[in-house]
Amino acid sequence: MNDRFRSLHRADRTLLLPNAWDFATGAALARAGFPAVGTTSLGVAAAAGKPDAAGGTRAETLALARSLARLPVPVTVDIEGGFSSRPEEVGRLVAELAGYGVAGVNLEDGRADGTLTPLGHQIETIQAVKEAAPEVFLNARTDTFWLGEGDPDRPETLRRVRGYADAGADGVFVPSVVADGDIRAVLDAVDVPLNVLLIPGKAEYARLAELGVHRVSLGSLLFRRALQATVAAALETVAAAPSVLDASGPPGAGEDGRSGTEFPVPSYQEIQDLLAP
Repeated sequence: MNDRFRSLHRADRTLLLPNAWDFATGAALARAGFPAVGTTSLGVAAAAGKPDAAGGTRAETLALARSLARLPVPVTVDIEGGFSSRPEEVGRLVAELAGYGVAGVNLEDGRADGTLTPLGHQIETIQAVKEAAPEVFLNARTDTFWLGEGDPDRPETLRRVRGYADAGADGVFVPSVVADGDIRAVLDAVDVPLNVLLIPGKAEYARLAELGVHRVSLGSLLFRRALQATVAAALETVAAAPSVLDASGPPGAGEDGRSGTEFPVPSYQEIQDLLAP
């Protein structure tokens, strides 16, 4: 599975990676014909009633990885920041995942407080992972764009992707990068595959593939759309039998008569807000 997963990043067609949050979604995506499946940390955390990117879903992530490894396609697991600040512990975690049969991991440098892990420390962690599990495809994510501050001159993004590639990362991931010039700059900066997050209306698959991006991830999109579909279906049922709910009605199906089909896809932050204490 490891060699197969690596080869998908250098194939004629850009790898489109869907992200699952439980075994059923992973199995359904594999049966639908996707050549590899990833996990979404938001979906995993939300299913457990926990916030994303807070380092609190190690057990849930391992349990899901163990089950998904049964799939007939390569599986890559989002381990957030590694669930530890100690590089050797992150290395042991990835080695355990490798023992399950996991082909790849996604390791990010963004922290729960909205800052970036110091570059030197992240490089040490990447080196520890590659020493502990050299066969696992390590996708090193930098959150320079994701954190919302932007990186208009691209210096920090390029510094980090170069550092991660030099440390042994098998690929780099820059979520929320959308401008053609920014994407080309990253492609020119490193020799390893580039992963970009699909963002409807801003970073679509066809254009990213045309630019030469090697892997396009769906991230939390499928989970968020599934949540929207669930609430919309419930609201449509209530519309046919309004007495099911109390007189106030459900949130989002208020006095304007909005139907379930008009319930919007929740944003990443809206789901995080649902999970707040």
